[in-house]
Amino acid sequence: MSALDPLAGACLLLGAVLALSAGAGLVKFRHTLERMHAGTKPQVAGVLLVLLAMWLHRPTWAIAGPLALVGLSQVITVAVAAYTVARAAYARDSSREDEDDGTSLPPEEPPGSSPKS
Repeated sequence: MSALDPLAGACLLLGAVLALSAGAGLVKFRHTLERMHAGTKPQVAGVLLVLLAMWLHRPTWAIAGPLALVGLSQVITVAVAAYTVARAAYARDSSREDEDDGTSLPPEEPPGSSPKS
């Protein structure tokens, strides 16, 4: 066990928590633009922290190159995907707060209630 392993473990745990919060945000938020933000910001930070943890576990230049390439690719592709989703949502005018844009889950029925027909 090296001296960097506890730091790698902390980065891995924090990255996993950020990725989990991104998934929870995708389920919780109702509108496309809110979901887009929840799915991009913490997810990228989580992936970058996991990649840092991988490098801290084996800190060599042979490992750093591919991990840096993966991190850079993640940052670029998520930014482009977020821009594309935002542009499509704006074109559909689905960012209005007063109506559901059709991407959210239906509201939960209280236990014992009958479904609406």
